[in-house]
Parts: sequence; C-alpha cells; structure tokens
Amino acid sequence: MKESKKTLDVEVPSEVLRVAKTLESNGFEAYLVGGCVRDLLIGRKPNDWDITTNAIPEKITAIFPNTFYENEYGTVGVVNEGVEDETLKVIEVTPYRLEGGYSDKRRPDSVEWSSKLEDDLRRRDFTINAIALKLPSTIVDLFEGEEDLKNRTVRSVGEPEARFNEDALRMLRAIRIAVELDFTLDPKTQNAIAFNAKHLKEMAPERIRDEFIRIVMSPRPHIGLILSHKLGLLGHIVPELEEGIGVAQNKAHSYDVFEHILRTVEHAAKKEFTLETRLAALFHDIGKPATRRWSEEKKDWTFYGHDVVGAKMAAKIMARLAFPKKTAENIVALVRWHMFFSDTEQITHSAVRRMVARVGTENIWHLMDVRTCDRIGTGRPKESPYRLRKYHAMIDEVMRDPLSVGMLKISGGRIMELCGIEPGPKIGHILHALLEEVLDEPGKNTKEYLEKRVLELNQLSEKELVAIGTKAKQAKEKQEEKTLKEIRKKHWVS
Repeated sequence: MKESKKTLDVEVPSEVLRVAKTLESNGFEAYLVGGCVRDLLIGRKPNDWDITTNAIPEKITAIFPNTFYENEYGTVGVVNEGVEDETLKVIEVTPYRLEGGYSDKRRPDSVEWSSKLEDDLRRRDFTINAIALKLPSTIVDLFEGEEDLKNRTVRSVGEPEARFNEDALRMLRAIRIAVELDFTLDPKTQNAIAFNAKHLKEMAPERIRDEFIRIVMSPRPHIGLILSHKLGLLGHIVPELEEGIGVAQNKAHSYDVFEHILRTVEHAAKKEFTLETRLAALFHDIGKPATRRWSEEKKDWTFYGHDVVGAKMAAKIMARLAFPKKTAENIVALVRWHMFFSDTEQITHSAVRRMVARVGTENIWHLMDVRTCDRIGTGRPKESPYRLRKYHAMIDEVMRDPLSVGMLKISGGRIMELCGIEPGPKIGHILHALLEEVLDEPGKNTKEYLEKRVLELNQLSEKELVAIGTKAKQAKEKQEEKTLKEIRKKHWVS
C-alpha cells in the first residue's frame, strides 16, 4: 500500500483526533477519508469529518459511550457532547466495506465488511475523495488523487461508467464539486456523464435537490448550469431553463433568455446573496419563452405576463424537487413580483406598502436583490442606478417604525380607566403630550411612568393640554421630516 507523509495546511480538531486515537488504542485502524481529507490537503476547512476503520459497527458502538447506528451501511455516529461547532458534534465512523451490484443505480444490493483499507477506497466516487489520512500525517493515495488535486481535476476512481452505474447522483456531484472548488472535469469522466445522464431521472428528488442547491450556492453556479446542460443533466432537473436557449429578447436585453438567467445568477453568487435570492434569480424569467409575442407596433418582442406564468412554473419546479413549502412559497412570491414598479415619479408609498405586504417583510430585500441581479443580467454595467436607490429609500420609509401615539406603552382605553373620563378630545391631547416626552426621552416609554404622568396631565385645564398636544404634534412632524431626510441621504436620493 502506497504511503507518504504530508504537512497539512489546516489543523485537525481535537474532537476528531480523539475519535481516531480511541479506535487505535482499542487495536483498530482509523483513517480520515473522503471530502475532509481533500479539503485538508488544499487548505480548506472541512464541513464534516468521516473516519473509516476495520472495526465493525458493533465494535465501534462498544468503544464509544454515546453513538447512534441507524443505517444499513455500517456508519456509526459518534456524538461529541458539549461541542458548539456543528461540524464536530457528530463524527461518522464507517467500517471498510465491499459493495455488491447497484441494480437501481442508487444503492448497493449488498454490503459486507472488509479488513482492507484498499477495498474501501476502490468503491469511492472520485480520486480526490479516495485519499486516506492516518493521523497525524500519513497519506494513502492509491488512485493519484493528490496529482488530481494539484491539477485541479475531478476524475472518477477506476472506470467512470462503473461508478455512475453504482450511483447516478455522482454525475451531478462531479459538477457540484467542480464548481465549489473551481476544478475542471476529466474528459473521460465528462464523456461518461453525457452517456449516462438519462439515469439521473431515477434518483430521488430530495437527493437531486440537495446537490442542485449546492451548485446554486457555489461561487460559480452559472458554470454548473452550463456544464449540466452541456452534459445532458439539466434536462432531468429543470428542463424549463433550457427552453430559454436561443430565445431572443427585446432591445433592453443584450442576451437570450438562457444567458440572461445565467448572468443574473452569476451576479447573485458574486454578491453572496441568499439561497432564496439565487433561486428567484434563476427562475425569474423562466416564463418568458411561453409568453414571447412579436409586436408590430413596437417592432420588438414582448413578454406580457411572464411574471405570472413564471410564478406558476416555479411552483411546479419547487414541488417536483421536493423543496420545503415555506421556501417554495417565498420563491414563487419573488418570481411573481419581480417586475414591481417602473416609474419612481409615479409610484406611491401606498403602492410600496402593498408590495411589502404581498411578499412579506422578510422577503422584500430579497426582491430588491433579485431586481439588482436582473439589471446586471441584461448587460447593463451599473448596479444601483437612481431608480433602484429610490426604491430602497421608499421601502425603508414605509418599513420604519412610525412616530405615533401607537408606539406608547399606554392606550386611550387605559387613560379613560385611570382618569375615569369618557371618550373625547382630551384623551388625544394627553396621548400627544406623552408622545412629546417620549420623543425627547425614549426611556420614559414605560407603563409605570406613563400611568403616573397621565394622572398629572389629567389635572391640567383643556387649554393647557391643547397647547402641549399641539407642541407635541409639531415635534413629531419635525422628527418625521428629519428621519426621512436621513433615509434619503443614505440612498443618495431626493
């Protein structure tokens, strides 16, 4: 077995070392394996930690006090109590194993434990994931994985077609790893993906969704989408996207629908926007091919209603890929309303309030981010023109906490109860008098202080209360004006 010594760029956490050393102190072998070794070798912090060993599951569970074992592949979860880092709470330990055929192209028909590390490494997907590390620094590399890391290449272990027939999801995983790490696909691996792409449709939607999400959340989702299309996988994930290939747009756009979508998502990744924003960017114009019509009047293409049609298509896609209901609802809302507003001179604050109500306060800024990405995707160089900055300012204005008597920790009903008075103008005067004090000193906005102050104000004459109330209204208006000026200045708009 080929072994070498390697200096790691990333330190292995003590929790992982403890699990490996515990196995070894009980007479078993222990090797880190898979993506964590790959990441350690390229100086990247691993997202999870996997150990392989010649101990069978029953032996592993007997060694560690806190474990769970709920699968047919021998993987035992070793729980680290009191650990805050999510990646270290559970260390997965799996016996060396041999696998039988894959008649469903998803999972092995049979699994048996092995005593040889070589057997375990041969069944792995890609060479860069088939490197084993015996802590602290001994590397076992049977398939030139280190060379592929050096060359930044994703290459299958052994014959790629055999690996993809074992688990068809590996084809999508190859693209995901490539775009996450900025690697290229080995030509032989690429050819095997193209030849076997049709088998992806046999995978569970949840598994496809999870790999697809990681492609979308990678630094280069547009490259992943292009590769998925080129190799025949995209048609088994989101075929609706391919309908935009070659579909020319109107004069406002420099690219066809498909390239516009790719560039929109590329900008979302560049800005490190959320999954919701990236998915909405991906689906925002998916309804355009179905709604494209030629206008003799405009001598150009139109896409009336593509936002409505696109929202319906997005809902079907999200359901097909088994996305959680809440995520799906958010994406559909963002796609449906991505065409909001057009003329900042005509749009009103009430219209902005309605838009916030439609998409939700938690989504309104995602909608603005989609709008920004959409603009860049058309080929326009400026990310934040005056119009977009004006939208931001108007949203800030309608979403701020209003300066009103409603912000007080006392109600008109409570004032009537305390003072024993009937409804009338006096209650409004008292509330505005209280508001003036709270605007000057927010710390006074407590139930105890306000109730005490109400009893004092109730002793004043109506004339005195009117004077105080009028002064309070003027102070409120002045403060409102100051707040609006600050918001508009922040967004460089008038």
